Amino acid sequence: MQPQTVSAPEPESTRPEAAVDLHVIKRNGAVADFEPSRISVALTRAFLAVEGDEARDSRRIHDVVEQLTADVVSAIARRPAGASVHIEDIQDQVELALMRAGEHRVARAYVLYREERARERAAAETELAPPTVETLHVTLADGSRRPLDEARLECLVRNACEGLEDVDPERVLTETRRNLYDGVTEAELAQALVMAARPLIEREPDYSFVAARLLLDKLRREALSFVFGEHREATQEEMTSVYAAYFPAYIRRGVELGLLDERLLEFDLERLGHTLEAERDRQFGYLGLQTLYDRYFQHWEDTRFELPQAFFMRVAMGLAVDEIDREACAEAFYRLLSSFDFMSSTPTLFNAGTRRPQLSSCYLTTIGDDLDRIYSGIRDNALLSKFAGGLGNDWTRVRAMGAHIRGTNGKSQGVVPFLKVANDTAVAVNQGGKRKGAVCAYLEVWHRDIEDFLELRKNTGDERRRTHDMNTACWVPDLFMKRVHEEGEWTLFSPDEVPDLHDLTGAAFEARYRDYEAAAERGEIRNVRKVSAVQLWRRMLSMLFETGHPWITFKDPCNLRSPQQHSGVVHSSNLCTEITLNTSDDEVAVCNLGSVNLAAHIVDGALDHERLQATVATAMRMLDNVIDINYYSVPAARRANLRHRPVGLGMMGFQDALYRLRLPYASEETVAFADRAMEAISYYAIEASTHLAVERGRYPSFEGSLWSQGVLPIDSLRLLREGRGEYLEVDESSELDWDDLRERVRTVGMRNSNCLAIAPTATIANITGVSQSIEPTYQNLFVKSNLSGEFTVVNPYLVRDLKARGLWDEVMVNDLKYFDGSVQPIDRVPDELKRLYATAFEVDPNWLVLAGSRRQKWLDQSQSLNLYMAEPSGPKLDALYRHAWTAGLKTTYYLRSMGATGVESSVVPPPSAVSAQPEACAIDDPECEACQ
Repeated sequence: MQPQTVSAPEPESTRPEAAVDLHVIKRNGAVADFEPSRISVALTRAFLAVEGDEARDSRRIHDVVEQLTADVVSAIARRPAGASVHIEDIQDQVELALMRAGEHRVARAYVLYREERARERAAAETELAPPTVETLHVTLADGSRRPLDEARLECLVRNACEGLEDVDPERVLTETRRNLYDGVTEAELAQALVMAARPLIEREPDYSFVAARLLLDKLRREALSFVFGEHREATQEEMTSVYAAYFPAYIRRGVELGLLDERLLEFDLERLGHTLEAERDRQFGYLGLQTLYDRYFQHWEDTRFELPQAFFMRVAMGLAVDEIDREACAEAFYRLLSSFDFMSSTPTLFNAGTRRPQLSSCYLTTIGDDLDRIYSGIRDNALLSKFAGGLGNDWTRVRAMGAHIRGTNGKSQGVVPFLKVANDTAVAVNQGGKRKGAVCAYLEVWHRDIEDFLELRKNTGDERRRTHDMNTACWVPDLFMKRVHEEGEWTLFSPDEVPDLHDLTGAAFEARYRDYEAAAERGEIRNVRKVSAVQLWRRMLSMLFETGHPWITFKDPCNLRSPQQHSGVVHSSNLCTEITLNTSDDEVAVCNLGSVNLAAHIVDGALDHERLQATVATAMRMLDNVIDINYYSVPAARRANLRHRPVGLGMMGFQDALYRLRLPYASEETVAFADRAMEAISYYAIEASTHLAVERGRYPSFEGSLWSQGVLPIDSLRLLREGRGEYLEVDESSELDWDDLRERVRTVGMRNSNCLAIAPTATIANITGVSQSIEPTYQNLFVKSNLSGEFTVVNPYLVRDLKARGLWDEVMVNDLKYFDGSVQPIDRVPDELKRLYATAFEVDPNWLVLAGSRRQKWLDQSQSLNLYMAEPSGPKLDALYRHAWTAGLKTTYYLRSMGATGVESSVVPPPSAVSAQPEACAIDDPECEACQ
């Protein structure tokens, strides 16, 4: 039976009742409002044409049309407000919605109708005399009109495609022109250029650079016009000279507006302006530049007036403002940042060189056990969060539910109600309106309220005892893990009855804990509860499985290996579990972060040590400068930071480095590379800190530290082994000459109490266009959503390899979409590439633990280590987290899980992996951006 022709009007859509602010360009170039009702009419007529008039009163048809219309409007509404959409794009979305809904007969009829109408239009155009070419006009910001400069449009697109293989400027030009109309605004023209390139990224990754370069044209016009006070635009080639004139004017304008620090005017602005390398603007991919545009560049009333190289120089100047030779240091810092070899953390990029330079990334606090200190701690949270800091709170000292309150002779409600207040404070103070407030609460697992704490992120139960916006983490002593292994009992206490447990670690903790258990047996401690250690452990893992929280972090490795154990106790980690610094009532720990782009230091198939050493030396100087320049909203934070001067140098682009080395993530070679790469960064960071100590002096609390005893991070493994006894399986090999450095540290001293920590780098990795932190590839093709919108992400290394084998085509793109970015089920992909391009959920998580263990031995702090498990089960989780503990990890971060997909991994598990029957699960998988 032949399908009927659909005699439905073409949807010429939209300003929906839900207020989608878009314009529709018709085929004749006319512009109309976007109206969803036209889509509903077209869909209804399509169904009637296929199913007949008897379906006119069908409730099913009405419901399906309503849902399909909503789907189409939702897809189109992702475009920026005020943008234009071509009629053909709307019809493509209608077609796609019908197919996704399984309405294949209607979709086929709709396709045939569109083809028939296209033939009719083509025939009609052939019969007409050659039309006169209509000149399109562009509407400027002041309302005036000028003819569209076709020559410039073509030049712009061709320049954007210059030097890139397999990109077609004609394709971009054709798509751009299709979305233009007479009177199009400058903003719409700029958006049309970018939108012409964006959809092509999934088929050719280099279109990401094309889209970024087209976005740059919009940014240049916006920034230059604002700074110079008149309509200005420039090509990329022209920026080589324009940057030098623009930069001093930009700094002066920023100071006039009260956005930039007046001290920037003291620099030799003309010299720095000539230092800017315009060509480095072309390094950005679309995701990176759009992220900078939306969230980082200086702006005034929604007008961005900071160009990329000026952005890097502004940050560099902000970090060099107290240097003796400011210009030379600013130039060195600028070259490092703009090369993408190293990137400072997000707070530094946000605020360096501004009037309120809150540059530090993470703050750790401990909350006291009385109302004054509890609410003082919550107030500190608000002040620290206001200026873009990520928070870690230790709540262990707050007495448990049922504990006696001497002042009122009443009973405590425990820690949970206060956690609810802290949660709502984080929501209310959203980091200056730039991103969500972010805090993580830590509780030791001997606390009487630990079982209620585990349920804070559940979606059921009493909402007054839930904290849906707060991260949570368990602070786990070694004694608890030993009891789990031994299947022993565990006693829960209220901290007001066992106050010294909070500050004790290792053997001292174990001895005192047993004393308190004996006292409880004698009835001397009343607010106690005995539980099975294994059952509590299983409940911790069950909640982690169900809600993604609480994270599992280990108290004793953090303390026994801490260089600063002479001056206090590590009571918690931070928001992202990579910082392990002491906290007390008098000190709020602060850490200052930045990350080496490891991939940029892979040269000719090997790690370039000379380049890495130079990068780390400059980066450590930048991080050390943050401590003195930083704005401290809380006095206790300033006190701690100046006394100990900790920094956290980390890495990103680890997966990119593996691709360049042709190493599968799941391999012994990768574990060895993780070891040696981290050893090199650790060596050069410690070395750099000794050089700074010679130049600037040791940090004030150096004497008595492990550093002063010549005990380096690799040496502190011995202390952990002595404190824990058995249950430690860590490789202790090394390659570099540590003896000379060990002696230099002992005699010369260190500028920084801590040097190393691997943060998530969620956003700065996007800016530099590399993989996040130490993460494996999430998927080889997917759509990424963040605060800047949705972006197609495709693995360029995979595309390059498939092209080399003649396998990259439309079918491969569709196969990757169908299999959620996995190459494992695609038969024509060679096994070698399947192994190399296995995604995060296809790599046995024990490989991640092994690589993390090799890095941990070189770190004086910790690492944000996510663990991926496609099909978790109780036994598998139990084995994985026990492995994390015995492997010497200090902390773990998110457990990222997904439902069962039926796709079997081709990756061989490591020898230590434990197999178990899988169970499907799905938990929230948020992206941490607070630190980086």
